[in-house]
Amino acid sequence: MILRIIMKTNFQAIMNRERQQGAVLIVGLLLLVVITVLAVSGMNTATTELALARNDQTYENAFQAAETGLENAMAQGFYSTVADIVVTPPATTYEVISVTIHYEEATLVPDRAFSLGSGSGIAAYHFLATSQAEYRMSPGNVTDRDASAVHTQAFYIVGPGSPTL
Repeated sequence: MILRIIMKTNFQAIMNRERQQGAVLIVGLLLLVVITVLAVSGMNTATTELALARNDQTYENAFQAAETGLENAMAQGFYSTVADIVVTPPATTYEVISVTIHYEEATLVPDRAFSLGSGSGIAAYHFLATSQAEYRMSPGNVTDRDASAVHTQAFYIVGPGSPTL
């Protein structure tokens, strides 16, 4: 008896196929189109976010290269009140760094800054260091993924009150 019910159900399904009009096929294709559009949109968003992250990383590399240039130039310990000093720190394959140290002025040391006080022949020599760094994604070629950074740092050196250092 169980066998007869199964056979009868299968036979009825075959008979009902003639009345179907393909609505499931159309709905399935529409859902497939919607899912495809969402997938393509998601891929475009991901690609844009990757480009933004890559550009941000390249700028961060240029930023760090400019900071390194400032540190290397100030650590070299040679400063002139007569002419600008151009320092070219060692660079990597991707970085080009140039630092200029410019003398601005000399001022007297305030009375309470040192136990010697003003009039003791001690002056503060003010300098301005400007570091320019470029980071190139493809060395030797200019691309839209390159970045550059310029950093300026003021500092002074306390020394004897003479016209040249």
